[in-house]
Amino acid sequence: MGLGCGPPKRWSLNDTYGFIATFFEAQTRTYSYRAAARCTAAQPPSRSFSVAHEANSSSRAEPQNPKATPSPSHVQRGFHTYFVTHLPSSSLHPDSRLQTGPHHKLPRAAAAPHNAVSGAAPVSPPHLPPNRDLTVVRIPLRSAKHHFGVADSRGSRPYNEDTNQAGTIDIPAFAKRAPISLVRSTMNKSGEGTSADSAYGDPQIFYFGVFDGHGGTQCSDFLRDELHGYIEEAAQEFDLKSSLRPLRKGKKPDSASTGSSTQILPDDEAGGQNKLDKLDIKGSEAVLAKADIPETNKHGAIQEVGNPDAIEGAPPTPVKVSQSKALRLQKELVEEYKKTIGGYFRRFHPPYFHLKQDPDSPEPPVSIESVLTYAFLRADLDFVAAQARKPDPDDPYVADNALNLDEVLGKPHHLPPSGQGIGGRTRFKGGSTASVALISTPTPAPFWHPAASSTLLVGHVGDTRILLCETATGLPLPLTSDHRPSSPSESHRLRKFAASFVTDSFGEERIQGLANSRAFGDMGSKRLGVSAEPEITRTELGPAQYSFLVLMSDGVSGTLSDQEIVDIVKEAKTPEQGAKDVVAYATEVSSDGDNATCLVVRLGGWERRSEGGLGSLGTKEIRDFRRNEALDPRRDI
Repeated sequence: MGLGCGPPKRWSLNDTYGFIATFFEAQTRTYSYRAAARCTAAQPPSRSFSVAHEANSSSRAEPQNPKATPSPSHVQRGFHTYFVTHLPSSSLHPDSRLQTGPHHKLPRAAAAPHNAVSGAAPVSPPHLPPNRDLTVVRIPLRSAKHHFGVADSRGSRPYNEDTNQAGTIDIPAFAKRAPISLVRSTMNKSGEGTSADSAYGDPQIFYFGVFDGHGGTQCSDFLRDELHGYIEEAAQEFDLKSSLRPLRKGKKPDSASTGSSTQILPDDEAGGQNKLDKLDIKGSEAVLAKADIPETNKHGAIQEVGNPDAIEGAPPTPVKVSQSKALRLQKELVEEYKKTIGGYFRRFHPPYFHLKQDPDSPEPPVSIESVLTYAFLRADLDFVAAQARKPDPDDPYVADNALNLDEVLGKPHHLPPSGQGIGGRTRFKGGSTASVALISTPTPAPFWHPAASSTLLVGHVGDTRILLCETATGLPLPLTSDHRPSSPSESHRLRKFAASFVTDSFGEERIQGLANSRAFGDMGSKRLGVSAEPEITRTELGPAQYSFLVLMSDGVSGTLSDQEIVDIVKEAKTPEQGAKDVVAYATEVSSDGDNATCLVVRLGGWERRSEGGLGSLGTKEIRDFRRNEALDPRRDI
């Protein structure tokens, strides 16, 4: 087919420049349009699904440009994968006067003491004041192998659907306020270094999370990249205030705040070694009856022990927030669930939510647990609503029906905190489990200091797992419960909506083919009650009371018992080595080859982790038995 008459026109350099100018002009118009649309969508009133905006937003392209300028009232802070700390300057710039031998290449006869006019090198670097004893440094958390370690393996699966995250987030402190004597003690002057303040003027809040995806990685990647942002955003919208603020109000400036030199004390003088020495370490006889260790039966098979439920956490503590605003946000979110999904959520009352003011209620109206619950539910609703708006790859030719047939999901949805789009171009029907741990300290001393007290807050959905290892006994303390349809509490919650459960060939009950009764995503099972309501556990960590914290996916917890996991970590020299050893051993002895991920966080009692109870030898025999069984060539016959 001819395109025109006459000889063909040759492409010139002028045509190239014209094409480039036209392309960049179009890109500039698209960038400005998307930036304006994103700023409009980021305003608080756009959280509710408005029918009036449906017509105008039906043709709006889903934002994909992560560099669009946000609204001034919605400034997105990047996730910090590092922590800021104060270290003695001597560790970075050693005092040359403490060294032995000559510090120059001049002959001894030419050496002379330093004076102002001699021109010799000064003792301390010129950019540091001579009386400065602390230096602010930024340490990547994943490089601090003596404080944190992470390892993962895809096992025998074609790809790894597990993800994880670690860093610090910008939310007000929620730690239990420390006595004034502790705050003014010399603990924050120890040679270990002290944590720098966050943007709120409080000690930094540490965040650790493990996410186990199923059906793909879109949901677990979304939680890794966005869930911490939802927590920050919820704290900001609730106008959450610090639990330490009353203590700081009217505080008189001390020597540290007036710019004078802070004395650096060793750990034994700062109280760290003293706390470790005062621990009441239990013997093996006192712990043996409480240890839950797998055994072998008369046929030589291992009798596995089930994962125990989470310990009972501390009650929620009321916090200072905007009560009216918090109640309004909670009501709006519950109403969105009712209208958008329906089913189970038509009579939905999330834990820690108070949809009306009740002065006679024994629970506080709003707490940090309320903020965490709101963040989990908001993230889940955004992910499900975004997927429902996309074409179904399994049914590309038939018109899609909404998840709830009598409701419309194709309405403008709330953007995630990063402002980026959620998922790919087609609908993702899988999901992910999640377990996150937040640690807040009331003093500048870091939570891994032996003399430091801190508050641990765990939010959990699904079958990922978090354990604490008690220093005195060496026993694991579970902070999460597996959300299975066979669980009595979960079964009671779901049977009013699910017609029946199906038992698979392994004897496990499933709902809609899912082994977990709570999860993010899984849009096909949302109406039956597969929700992201988090199980929240608050734990007060005393000085050196616990040795370490372990977060893991079900590829680890489904293969090994809790006691075996903590015993493997006890034998490692660093948390990083402990995480690698747990994943390597779980992958070696696993029968199904599931993805395995493990995070180990050092706590105050790390130095005495192997002294309590049975130490690491309590499960040595069963671990050797597992390894020998895994190496047996007749295993798969």
